[in-house]
Amino acid sequence: MLVSYKWLQEYVDLSGISAAQLAEKITKSGIEVEGIEILNEGIKGVVVGHVLEREQHPNADKLNKCLVDTGGEAPVQIICGAPNVDKGQKVAVATVGAVLPGNFKIKRAKLRGEESNGMICSLQELGIESKLVAKEFSEGIFVFPNDVEVGEDALEMLNRDDHILELGLTPNRADCLSMLGVAYEVAAILGREVKLPSPQAAESAEKASDYITVNVEAKEDNPLYVAKIIKNVKVGPSPLWMQTRLMAEGIRPHNNVVDITNYVLLEYGQPLHAFDYGRLGSKEILVRRANEGETIVTLDDAERKLSAEHLVITNGSEPVALAGVMGGANSEVQSDTTTVLLESAYFTAGTIRKASKDHGLRSEASTRYEKGVDPNRVRAAAERAAELMEKYASGEVLEGSVEADSLTIEPAVISISLEKINRVLGTELAMAEVEDIFARLQFEASADNGSITVTVPSRRGDITIEEDLIEEVARLYGYDNLPVTLPSGESTPGSLTEYQKKRRIVRRYLEGAGLYQAVTYALTSEKKAGQYALESREPIKLAMPMSEDRSILRQSIVPQLLEVLKYNTARQNDSLAVYETGSVFLSNGSESLPEEREHLAAAVTGLWHSHPWQGEKKPVDFFVLKGIVEGLFARLGLEGKVEYQRASVDGMHPGRTAEIILSGKKIGFIGGVHPTVEKDLDLKETYVFELSLKDVLGEETAPLQYQAIPRYPSITRDIALVIDSGKEAGELERIIKEAGGSLLKEVAVFDLYEGDRMEAGKKSLAFSLKYFDPEKTLTDEDIAKAHDKVLEAVKEKAGAVLRG
Repeated sequence: MLVSYKWLQEYVDLSGISAAQLAEKITKSGIEVEGIEILNEGIKGVVVGHVLEREQHPNADKLNKCLVDTGGEAPVQIICGAPNVDKGQKVAVATVGAVLPGNFKIKRAKLRGEESNGMICSLQELGIESKLVAKEFSEGIFVFPNDVEVGEDALEMLNRDDHILELGLTPNRADCLSMLGVAYEVAAILGREVKLPSPQAAESAEKASDYITVNVEAKEDNPLYVAKIIKNVKVGPSPLWMQTRLMAEGIRPHNNVVDITNYVLLEYGQPLHAFDYGRLGSKEILVRRANEGETIVTLDDAERKLSAEHLVITNGSEPVALAGVMGGANSEVQSDTTTVLLESAYFTAGTIRKASKDHGLRSEASTRYEKGVDPNRVRAAAERAAELMEKYASGEVLEGSVEADSLTIEPAVISISLEKINRVLGTELAMAEVEDIFARLQFEASADNGSITVTVPSRRGDITIEEDLIEEVARLYGYDNLPVTLPSGESTPGSLTEYQKKRRIVRRYLEGAGLYQAVTYALTSEKKAGQYALESREPIKLAMPMSEDRSILRQSIVPQLLEVLKYNTARQNDSLAVYETGSVFLSNGSESLPEEREHLAAAVTGLWHSHPWQGEKKPVDFFVLKGIVEGLFARLGLEGKVEYQRASVDGMHPGRTAEIILSGKKIGFIGGVHPTVEKDLDLKETYVFELSLKDVLGEETAPLQYQAIPRYPSITRDIALVIDSGKEAGELERIIKEAGGSLLKEVAVFDLYEGDRMEAGKKSLAFSLKYFDPEKTLTDEDIAKAHDKVLEAVKEKAGAVLRG
């Protein structure tokens, strides 16, 4: 709901309260103000001008040379391209030095050789949306009524010196879908009075009942229908103040009759409809359910097929309106209309919602009917519209109204004890304070022996039970004023579990390593369900899948991450690293729920480093990803417990894949994606890993211990070992570590040779071994003993010999 701050001042005294302060107070009372729009923000220097002369530009067919009085010492010449500019008009002029929306500054200029000292503006150029501009001004400049003063602030004349508050209403607060409803709310918040309109149209001697009769067949759908007749109407533009208020509320002006019905809709929250009495075709209004297959052409010139679930207004035989949603084209008010039949009715919400949904028509009227209108405003809104038509459309209001009334209005009466209010809110309010709150809300209330009985007005249909009254007390007392308490009794402060702490460490580490977190679907296709699974079981199918591509619960995260890479690569983002921590699902048979396990997976492709200035490029390879995984294990304190062994996994490169072993148990794999898979997904060389996160984070680690920086030097020995080609470096590394004893602190592979000088079936691996003792300086004899044990062990256990 859009609320004009200036318009609201007509109903509530807002002196001393700015729009921003009012917005804060409304938000604190329970209705969120989603934003405040300052209509004239960033605009200045726009005045009302009078076009004294207009002639064709001598050098341009589509330009006009205008002499314009802007209230200054002398008229100025302005070149204008609008087709509707003419002599005698009062127009909006942006003078030299003015600023228009978008920080567009007006300067003196020459257009095709003629000087221009300003700009004659359209409403669009003043920041008003095109869809809100009346048709007559949509293709040109705006023309003011002749009664405006030259030199006056044009923005003020257009009501652009206003603030619009956008209320984010919840469905239960339909009462605030009107200016009067908001006025009641604001008056209660500020503790001030509400000034309501008191319509008093002068009625003629003729009676409305002589012109029309009203019958309602569908009484459950339409328990109250009110019709008024206004004769001798002159259809034309509505007054400027009304047009500008409608535009500020997001409604396009049409003519005085239609604008008045829209204005009263916004003011009272009661939808109205004006029929051309002369085009109605009868003296009867009959409200009934539509016949199956019946049609109506609505005001948008669309033919709509009706069903028996739709409510229609008819002239006794054919439909003239789809009740509560949109009028019919056959009874539309037009420029030659002289007599208006004004409809104000109470329609039930469900019927209107059904018609609105079936026909895809959501109007301001249907929105209010769907949420519920105040039945006590039906007649008042009709009288208000009749008064405005008399005043601004020269209408003659016929005596009385014609009604079909079967509506029974019984206000909700709710009693509640003061003890319960204070117990629920944690307050110590006195009965006088609670009575004052209901008085501010203009609810009738009476207190008796510790209880208060409230009669809820019909405009507040959302209040039906005791808890609703408690909410009203809380929000008007002020949520900020409610005491802050903690639950009594024994409690345990909330904290993260060890598992959750470690999972956060994993995520932060991977993000620090340059990987982006991905969140993918847990549902996949039957083809991908078993791919890359650490443990393959029978796939789990959904009973009612949305599509075949999302019909199976996944057993691995890798296929989804490869889809992420594919999606990004197709959009020229071909160097990417992503990870995901998520669940996979393993079947326990058709009679049991599946087992849900949390996995960690990552996928990288493209360039890992790119420094064009230095001419450096490093594409992703196996060791980049393995280094990330090793760093993760080190961060978790597991580096000494992890081994990598050559493995074969479907969909992975046969020579670049390893399984990851933690404390003797396989927990995942790492390696390159198979070239055929890369080709299918249109990917460059891609590497992935997937781990059982539960196994990784559940592994026990020794408490963190710090070691002093060695005071004594270390000694490094390098050895080159000739071994069989089938031997793995990891196996040799384990043998060396076991044999080296306590003095051997680090072992690293630094060279592989398989050249021409090596005999067939053999290869050379070079290792660097670092020895040191934190208690003393090592001697050559100490090193020789430890080193000889290493050489002996690799010879006996791996058949390795020193390379000559």
